[in-house]
Amino acid sequence: MKIVAFVPFESDDIEFGLLEQDLINGIEDPFAGGGIVRNGRTYSRENVVLVNPAFPSKALCIGLNYMDHAKEFGLPVPQTPVVFIKPSTALSGPGDDIVKPAMCTQLDEEGELAVVIGKECRNVSQEEAGDYILGYCIANDVTARDLQPKTGQWTIAKGFDTFLPLGPYISDEVDPARLRIEARINGKTVQSSNTENLIFSVPYLVSYLSQCMTLLPGDVILTGTPSGTSHMESGDICEIEIEGLGVLSNPVTD
Repeated sequence: MKIVAFVPFESDDIEFGLLEQDLINGIEDPFAGGGIVRNGRTYSRENVVLVNPAFPSKALCIGLNYMDHAKEFGLPVPQTPVVFIKPSTALSGPGDDIVKPAMCTQLDEEGELAVVIGKECRNVSQEEAGDYILGYCIANDVTARDLQPKTGQWTIAKGFDTFLPLGPYISDEVDPARLRIEARINGKTVQSSNTENLIFSVPYLVSYLSQCMTLLPGDVILTGTPSGTSHMESGDICEIEIEGLGVLSNPVTD
């Protein structure tokens, strides 16, 4: 299934649905604990605006989770996950502007696979992790690179408003261990890799993080970015494409 969140043209309310070709079949909130329940409403894809498909209380992000990315920045390969959090206020959706902050002189994209938690998750094993995952979507871990120290806290560099685009949908139809991932700026490929190159796997990350804190429905785990992160300027179009998960496209503005 492919879960979307959307706003119909005739409404201001966010609704959820299953994307099935050019139609969206409405469902109740998939994060409310009742599973996937159809509500009988149907929409044409052309008559809605897609928004970010999850509304996390926290986005847990894994740094340096591709060996080539660690080497790119001259940092040692981590022995345990490098974790930081993006605030919920950084959230944005497909087609939304990425706003370059006035204090930032180097704005970078980071294409990533995001894991979407479907139910409350605490102290689970790697073998149990899949039972708590609703599905997967694309994320862009937008970064003010000039404000990011190589050591220390990354909150400022990663936490600006609009620095967490998610979308376009959540899918449970992919194998997170083997997905092609590509990032493009104005059509030029700047990142190209595969999730088989992850240092820490999705089940490991879900289990590891659930030992530290409770993961709530709608929370997302960004699994890291491969090498090739590149600069974005106002007027650019950034596209992140992951096999089976579509394309997340966002314009950049001042």
